[in-house]
Amino acid sequence: MVLWLREGEGAALRLGVVTSKKVSRRAVDRNLARRRLREAFRTHRSQFSGEVDIVLIGRRNILKSTQAEVEREVLYLARKAGLLKKEQMNIE
Repeated sequence: MVLWLREGEGAALRLGVVTSKKVSRRAVDRNLARRRLREAFRTHRSQFSGEVDIVLIGRRNILKSTQAEVEREVLYLARKAGLLKKEQMNIE
């Protein structure tokens, strides 16, 4: 997956999720990918900080991944982008 940040006026740690037909031609698969990304963000939102909007772009491999793997990847990307609160930085 890809994580993009949007800074600027009105940014408030909101989430946008995108899955294209490259993920799957089937709408049900794309919806599953979006649900997994939203759930991963919702579960760990309290660990995030910053005045940015987040856009997560799903890729094809998300359909083969477990929810735990998706959450781990979201946290990895958030840590890399500097979005985790200081006390959350040492999470594996």
